[in-house]
Amino acid sequence: MNLSDIPSKEIMPGYHGKLIHSKNMTMAFWEVEKDAEVPEHSHMNEQIMHVMEGEFKFTLNGNTKVYGPGDVVLIASNVPHSGKALTPCKLMDVFSPTREEYK
Repeated sequence: MNLSDIPSKEIMPGYHGKLIHSKNMTMAFWEVEKDAEVPEHSHMNEQIMHVMEGEFKFTLNGNTKVYGPGDVVLIASNVPHSGKALTPCKLMDVFSPTREEYK
């Protein structure tokens, strides 16, 4: 499979994802529009976020930082988090177990 062959889905306003699912995990490649926000939420999935391009303001369990290319954030299960793209961004997320609602 090639990433260019996977159709993009807008999961929430400004978040366009190419999603790959296996039995136990989901990988998401996001193209995020400037100023697009993810409201505070939590989920049972563990998550690893990698900022590939741009600047992304991210709040994890009440602590806010700005992340840039190469930064990686580990998000434990059920921990509240939110984010906002300060510039156009490319992010990669890995979720375990699979994000069924993204299928």
